[in-house]
Amino acid sequence: MILSDLRSYLKDRKSVTLRDLMLHFDTDAEALRGMLQVLIKKGYVVKNSAKEACGTSCCKCDSSLTEIYEFSKNTAT
Repeated sequence: MILSDLRSYLKDRKSVTLRDLMLHFDTDAEALRGMLQVLIKKGYVVKNSAKEACGTSCCKCDSSLTEIYEFSKNTAT
């Protein structure tokens, strides 16, 4: 996988969890975070966190389920 593949995937889907990216690209979270940081610095991607809990009270949500990456609407391509 190269950065352009990751950027295209995010552009097509608008908003994706880290978990979804891990499954789609068959890559571990840390490798993806490194690539996502490059796209964030270039202004293509914005990192957000889930605003609502999953609905249970266990408080054991995996951070990869709540880490959300969105394609930036402020980018030209």
